[in-house]
Amino acid sequence: MNMNQVTLPSTDVERSAEFYRRLGFIQIVSALPRYARFECPDGATFSLHAFKSLIPSRTVVYFECDDLDATYQRLKGVGVEFDQAPQDQIWLWREAYLHDPDGNILCLYHAGHTRRFPPWRLSEDSPRM
Repeated sequence: MNMNQVTLPSTDVERSAEFYRRLGFIQIVSALPRYARFECPDGATFSLHAFKSLIPSRTVVYFECDDLDATYQRLKGVGVEFDQAPQDQIWLWREAYLHDPDGNILCLYHAGHTRRFPPWRLSEDSPRM
């Protein structure tokens, strides 16, 4: 199995769709005012679905960037506000955090090879819990 689609809740899909287009995502479906879908460069998709009210969530949606610092500067230049500028993390990723207009937590990051192959990755013969 592969995960390739995430749906985020929104109280205003049109507003949120504009935000994600500003981030640089390609909108591939528009069924306003209830739904919009976007495509990532690797072919994965994510969507926005209308809800009358939202329950605050601590779920974080991660979007990997080849050049996080350049992406951060570009987005700051078009008025995107960040909660945290890019920072190196002890798990060997570089991360920047922001919220979409509905409060969904987003992390723009760069991990490269360590995303799938961190130094502490379990070996194939390691016991699985």
